Amino acid sequence: MTGKTQTSNITNKTDPRSLNSRVFIGNLNTAVVKKTDIELIFAKYGKITGCSVHKGFAFVQYACERNARLAVAGENTRVLAGQTLVVNTPVMCQWYGLEWCMPVC
Repeated sequence: MTGKTQTSNITNKTDPRSLNSRVFIGNLNTAVVKKTDIELIFAKYGKITGCSVHKGFAFVQYACERNARLAVAGENTRVLAGQTLVVNTPVMCQWYGLEWCMPVC
């Protein structure tokens, strides 16, 4: 055992409280950036309860909504692995009509 906390691969897309505490990370170079990288970067904003990585994007589920807002403010437009990230809440993506940042599974 390494002493690391394991996070779930599941991010709840139907519970309103969970939706508000989730962060979408788009334009992600998933050929280079892995789940552990995402967890390390985003853990500084609060407790992560789930993280799912898909081709080109990821979701991070926080324990509370405030942590998600801090992550969006701190990481949106960050350059990672040569690509500028789009970091937002799925709720805001839906508000702006950005269907590509909603869960596909």
